[in-house]
Amino acid sequence: MNALLRLLRKIAVLLRRESFDRDLQEEMAFHREQVTKEFEASGIAPDAARYAAMRQFGNATLLRERSHEVMGFRVETVVQDLRFAVRQLRRSPGLAVTAILVLALGIGASTAIFGFVDAVLIQPLAYARPHQLVDVNESSATFARSNLSRDDYDDWKRLNRTLSSLDVYGGTGFLLRLGSVSEPVPAARVSDGFFHTLGVEPMLGRDFRTGEDKPGQPKIAILSYGTWMKRFGGRRDVIGQSLSLTGEAYTIVGVLPRSFAFAPRANAELWVPLLDKNGCETRRSCHNLYGVGRLRNDVTLQAAVADLKGIAAQLALQYPGSNKDQGASVLPLSEVLVGNLRPTLMILLAGAGLLLLIACVNVASLLLVRAESRRRETAVRGALGATSGRLVQQFVTEGLLLAGLGCVAGVGLAVLMMSLLTRIVPKPIAQGMPFLAVVGLNGHTALFAASVTLMAAVLLAATPALRLAFREIREGLADGGRGAASRLWRRLGANLVVVELSVAVVLLASAGLLAKSFYRLLHVETGFDASHLATVYVMAPDSTYAKPEQQVALYHQILEKVLALPGVKSAGITSDLPLQCNCDTDWIRIPGKPFHGEHNEVLQRDVSPQYLAALKAKLVRGRMFTEADDLSHPRVTILNESMARKYFPGEDPIGKMIGDGDFTPKSMRQVVGVIEDVREGAPDDEAWPAEYFSIDHAPDSYFAVAARTAQNEEALLPVLVKTLRAINPDLGVYGEITMTAQLSSSQSALLHRSSTWLVGGFSAMALVLAVVGLYGVIAYSVSQRTREIGVRMALGAQRGAIHRLILKEAGWLTGMGILFGLACSVTAAQLMRSLLFGVHAWDLPTLAGVAAVLGLSALLASLIPALRASSVNPVEALNVE
Repeated sequence: MNALLRLLRKIAVLLRRESFDRDLQEEMAFHREQVTKEFEASGIAPDAARYAAMRQFGNATLLRERSHEVMGFRVETVVQDLRFAVRQLRRSPGLAVTAILVLALGIGASTAIFGFVDAVLIQPLAYARPHQLVDVNESSATFARSNLSRDDYDDWKRLNRTLSSLDVYGGTGFLLRLGSVSEPVPAARVSDGFFHTLGVEPMLGRDFRTGEDKPGQPKIAILSYGTWMKRFGGRRDVIGQSLSLTGEAYTIVGVLPRSFAFAPRANAELWVPLLDKNGCETRRSCHNLYGVGRLRNDVTLQAAVADLKGIAAQLALQYPGSNKDQGASVLPLSEVLVGNLRPTLMILLAGAGLLLLIACVNVASLLLVRAESRRRETAVRGALGATSGRLVQQFVTEGLLLAGLGCVAGVGLAVLMMSLLTRIVPKPIAQGMPFLAVVGLNGHTALFAASVTLMAAVLLAATPALRLAFREIREGLADGGRGAASRLWRRLGANLVVVELSVAVVLLASAGLLAKSFYRLLHVETGFDASHLATVYVMAPDSTYAKPEQQVALYHQILEKVLALPGVKSAGITSDLPLQCNCDTDWIRIPGKPFHGEHNEVLQRDVSPQYLAALKAKLVRGRMFTEADDLSHPRVTILNESMARKYFPGEDPIGKMIGDGDFTPKSMRQVVGVIEDVREGAPDDEAWPAEYFSIDHAPDSYFAVAARTAQNEEALLPVLVKTLRAINPDLGVYGEITMTAQLSSSQSALLHRSSTWLVGGFSAMALVLAVVGLYGVIAYSVSQRTREIGVRMALGAQRGAIHRLILKEAGWLTGMGILFGLACSVTAAQLMRSLLFGVHAWDLPTLAGVAAVLGLSALLASLIPALRASSVNPVEALNVE
């Protein structure tokens, strides 16, 4: 109501403007007439009395301005200022276009990156009451967050008092037979209440019912929306239809909504209940599931942590062999799903913000120069009665107009950038980032763009307005703006350029450190030769290869066929390929070493005898596996150097025995060799202790094949796939990739690459803008010092001396910018150290390179004004003023 009344009042004032002006002029004329009569009555001549009255009454224009200010806000004044601002921009189209483009670049880049920050970190998860959802897992000294065992999950679900529901999920895969073709598809195994806990209901059919995840229950499946559309044409009659999954019949009971996404299993095409325990789940010590729970109303995260830690302590006492030192990890689900992206996004947002700062400083500098060139105009307007407030209002209008136009162009650029960036995100990363679907222009990004625009407008308006506040009108009339402009620009303009240069150094240094980290990541010591190595995953159907001897026979058949391929020099089979993860672990115990039930956790890899040779892993001592290390011979193992150093410090492990915590006979194996560390985890993960077993002793239907060729490994991939499928059409063959591509396409490499390119792009733009700003300062300074240069040359100064004079000024500015920037760069690098790999925040070659690049660019930018200064004609220069 108050706002409506104010609006009506403003409209009424606008409608009364003409009558107000008329009444005001009549009132002022009346008072002047009365004063004139008083002067005439005192004996002053009529003309002299009239002029005396006018002097006493004061400046009529100024009085009218003040009267209107007292009257209040006037829409017509704003419109008038806006029209005047448009005319000013039309008189300087180059300045207008440059300012708008620079602002659009800064606003667009920062808004686009904020769009990703908003989608990932600000918007809530697309589940019911997402603030109550928590990630529930175990913890140990080795893993702060480790997955659950199935038995522990059952006990946690039964005993906890702080969660309204607790469910688990895990990965799996099936051979989906449609017609005569079997195709491997990724899937997820979940407990019966998984979707209920998330608050998700199928769009078609039904959810899993209570108890349908127990052993012996019918085999059922829920389809993802994408699978329903891709493989079943979106038919609604799929409910109740039977699917052949790895030779077994599953009934389709539901289809998930199109909007559903769960990042840890984003590529799952099918969701099935847990059902029977697999070989791993028969042991409490086997951890292969992840938990997700929902807090009860009014229960805090801290209370849930305390509750589950108490349960973990109780189980550790009850089952010391499997649960000793096992704790609990309870985190907000949002933190687990997107927390690893926070550092990258914050760095990118900071980079975009610094670019925006440079853009605003550049445009503010342009407006400051323009304001100085309008000193005489401003002084004349002030002398004619315009108040300081009225002049400031004009500058504010011009700043708002520029910022508004820059915002419109920037938002358009932001939409384009967001669309482009979401499309170029590599597929392996995009699959785990379902929130990319909501990246775009929405209320949050629009509000951010408006806020950024407002801040830019304040800066653009404040720069000339503050300048006006510190100068006297007389000064403007006296010097016409030239001397004042020179003095101001050599103070304030130079300081602004130092800020620009410093920010550019920070961005360049960040980009340089990220680029060096990315290079180090791609050239990390892997412990094997990744070149000329082709790999593929194989999934054998249990209907044909259920028994261990059948699986071993398949291994031998595959290796025989692969080794016969043209160009293949060696080949091997493994349970896990390198550069994947520090997962699939084993708990060990060493005879003769102190043992108190602790979990000595090491990586376990089951490999064929030729596998390590195919990798070109380096043998340190002992021997590699041979064909004799089969089921008919005692078990043996090969260790990596990290394991030998940790568990056999200062001694030779060859010939020593290793077993499980209870020294069960089938777990005992003799160490026969030690190899250099093969990086099994991600490229930026540390090397873990690892042991290698003969795969004949622990065969599985899931495995990978690695083949080394003397030819192009990329060309071998389709031949390798074709050869494997020819052995048995029911084999699931998938994930074919070269090891070099695996290294460069790992998630850590992709994150480093994207960060490097984006920050590098920001730094390149910042460098251009900073150098242009420096050029503008030096060029303007030269134009203001034309007379001084002319005097110097008239007194005999040589061109070289003039060059040094100008380059010295540029050198001081550049040096200060580089010094401040380098100091800030080290601090910035400390903040983004989680993204650095093999590089220190104070990496001297990178910082020196940045200083050299900026210094050389600044020198080139300063040469043109220096050459122009040395070409000044002394006679013409002395006549400038």
